[in-house]
Amino acid sequence: MGAGLMSPGLAAAQAASQGKKVLTIGVATAATSADPHFYSFVPNLNLSLQIFSRLVERDAKLRPIPGLALSWTPIEDKIWEFKLRPNVKWHDGKPFTADDVAFTIERVPTVKGSPGSFAGYIRPVVKVEVIDPLTVRLHTSGPHPSLPNDLTFVSIVSRHAGEGANTEDYNSGKACIGTGPYKLVRFTPGGTTELARNEDYFGGVEPWEQVSIRVIPQAGARSAALLSGDVDLIDEVSSNDVIALQRDPRVSIVETQSTRLTFVQSNFAKTGALPDVTDSAGNPLEKNPFLDLRVRKALSAAIDRKALVDRVMEGRGTPSGQWLPAGFYSSNPNVGVPVTDLDAARKLLAEAGYPQGFKVVLHTANDRFANDSRIAQAIAQMWTRVGVQTVVDAVPYSAFSARASRQEYGIWLHSWASSTGEASYFLNNVVSTVNAEKRAGAFNWARYSDPKLDAITEKSFTLLDADAREKVLQEGVQIVADDLPIIPLFHLSLVWAVRKGLSYEANMSAYTSATMARPA
Repeated sequence: MGAGLMSPGLAAAQAASQGKKVLTIGVATAATSADPHFYSFVPNLNLSLQIFSRLVERDAKLRPIPGLALSWTPIEDKIWEFKLRPNVKWHDGKPFTADDVAFTIERVPTVKGSPGSFAGYIRPVVKVEVIDPLTVRLHTSGPHPSLPNDLTFVSIVSRHAGEGANTEDYNSGKACIGTGPYKLVRFTPGGTTELARNEDYFGGVEPWEQVSIRVIPQAGARSAALLSGDVDLIDEVSSNDVIALQRDPRVSIVETQSTRLTFVQSNFAKTGALPDVTDSAGNPLEKNPFLDLRVRKALSAAIDRKALVDRVMEGRGTPSGQWLPAGFYSSNPNVGVPVTDLDAARKLLAEAGYPQGFKVVLHTANDRFANDSRIAQAIAQMWTRVGVQTVVDAVPYSAFSARASRQEYGIWLHSWASSTGEASYFLNNVVSTVNAEKRAGAFNWARYSDPKLDAITEKSFTLLDADAREKVLQEGVQIVADDLPIIPLFHLSLVWAVRKGLSYEANMSAYTSATMARPA
């Protein structure tokens, strides 16, 4: 059930007839919840970005900027003090205070049923101290220099609306009371979401009185909707559509470099047979081949990353051997792009005991990011050339993520955006040993585990000296490059398209939000 009574189509038509400024956005992937703490997933973050605010926000280049906190200061090694913005009101008119921050930190790790918790972002916080209504101190288990950056992902919710509320209460709109630029009118899982402008937003009134967010999974259909005038803005523009849209005077293309890495991930949870991996005759293998480093190296060596970017992505991407683009803090300059070597791949497979290769199913979403299923098909052809006969299973992301997070696949195509702009975000969430108590490994769907890497990750969170911390993080990058818990492919370029008369601020976070669209 969604909040509100009017149908999305009727609401938009009525608004248009009344001359209201309405923005209609066509997105590739649906938000799964309006609960801002349910699932750390870009489409969900897109929605919460517009309804809620965070203590610290990020600009288009991932730099931290003031949000609900005007300043943040480490007053001791284990204490961060945040001075809060005065005169901020919740959507229902009640005042925002430090107590709401305390409630938020308490709530984040307790949300039930989350497929990807936000708990990792507050992992070091052991105590919240409310000094006064506009001052809060976060006590950490040790020095934690990245805490303000981590908090850019944590939407602040109100105690008065959220206490005792569950995720469905947010989805229905009952508890979905924020301080952000828009109010929730209706949230329909997998369908259209309607927002209304917050006239009392502390950041200034937005130009759009109403916002309609429509889910259009197919790239071609999104482009057609833009050209027909059904929507004003679309995301995840496919490389093929970019070429056509660039020639059309009715639209503009907006593009930026991304920290989102496309990679292959394999199952480390099971030592025995995998349901989608067999020998060349179709018989189940006795053991999981992906636990053998030689197999992972062979699969990596068989992939031509430049060809993926040039042919599948039409040049919109950058081949990579690590999860951070070159030039970012803690990117390791010694980790280059892996060399394509088919002979070496075949030799490694033979050494691992698979001279005849084997058969696999490469799983992927078909609606998560630009060309995802086409990328998987190209990789399947490359692996088949070295004896790993590969077929592709492409399904909607909702089904894909549910199964991958339960370790039901042997190997799959995935992606991750290092939205903090440094290495610890990926280390803690994707390749750290799953540990709920330490709030680590929230997105380690592979169930990879390396105690040495965990120790490096833990150490990186305690170093206040930026140079010393960077060296430790780069060591972690090197370990991952050597052991291949993921097989990096390339960093995506992010592409949006807008109708004539609008501008859009391209952002490295991959967010698609009404707050970034303006009349030209």
